[in-house]
Amino acid sequence: MNPYILATLLFGLGLGTTITFASSHWLLAWMGLEMNTLAIIPLMAQHHHPRAVEATTKYFLTQATAAAMLLFASTTNAWLTGQWDIQQMSHPLPITMITIALALKIGLAPTHSWLPEVLQGLDLTTGLILSTWQKLAPFALLLQIQPANSSLLIILGLMSTLIGGWGGLNQTQLRKILAYSSIAHLGWMILVLQFSPSLTLLTLLTYLVMTFSTFLVFKLNKATNINTLAISWAKTPALTSLTPLVLLSLGGLPPLTGFMPKWLILQELTKQDLAPTATLAALTALLSLYFYLRLTYAMTLTISPNSLSGTAPWRLPTTQLTLPLAISTMATIALLPLTPAIMALLTL
Repeated sequence: MNPYILATLLFGLGLGTTITFASSHWLLAWMGLEMNTLAIIPLMAQHHHPRAVEATTKYFLTQATAAAMLLFASTTNAWLTGQWDIQQMSHPLPITMITIALALKIGLAPTHSWLPEVLQGLDLTTGLILSTWQKLAPFALLLQIQPANSSLLIILGLMSTLIGGWGGLNQTQLRKILAYSSIAHLGWMILVLQFSPSLTLLTLLTYLVMTFSTFLVFKLNKATNINTLAISWAKTPALTSLTPLVLLSLGGLPPLTGFMPKWLILQELTKQDLAPTATLAALTALLSLYFYLRLTYAMTLTISPNSLSGTAPWRLPTTQLTLPLAISTMATIALLPLTPAIMALLTL
């Protein structure tokens, strides 16, 4: 892609998210989300492959549906209450509609089925943008409206953690596994949104760091399915020994960073007398952990299939920058000791 066009599109992505962050009026927030969608579509379709075009079309249709629903809900809110302000949402009908529209935008269950299909059709770099940056603007709106419809959010959260864990069990394609992982993590964020918005923000930040490092690892290995991971030891031995820790951090095992948000969320849910919800969420985390363990097993404990397609690759020097990967991997593995400091900040 022409670097000028690429720069323009990335600027559009940044501007769309920034407009949504800064807006207090529903029309402006909607415009920011639309700019975001329109900027990423050429990035998704840049490889003129049928799968990429199909993924782009599916993404466009779902995002357009969610945007139309958001606009309809905000217009309904203005009609019922006379308010266009994001933080002045008082009527339950538009709040519920906007929550569902934003759930469709970020890929929460039960409106999740577009996400694995779309991510599977993209290359890893665009997939990384879709899994991280594209979640920020809808989450900013969810944090601003703070939906008081507690049962809806808990149902959405539990369904997402369950489907995110269950859906990934049977997958061999890494991008689909990462999509289901994303759905499960979003479920955890939504579960605690109404009780502790700052905890949701913390979970979102740790999810961004962990997903960033996972995508960069797969990109460095040019890995798109589990079998390719089995031959990564021949290419990057040091990284192959660190990657299981990154994957288990995504699964939420102590003493890695990914354990921190899960631990704090379960604690908060128990404080709110929602012990059954916390128990269910913890059990669904085991499902997610299973498929991360599968990836870890394939990467470190299996010898690659010595067929023609699975022979060890050439160890050519990579052109990818390794500093972002190093920083994000260390953050993914080693931030758990900062938990007391983070808790002190959350209680300020």
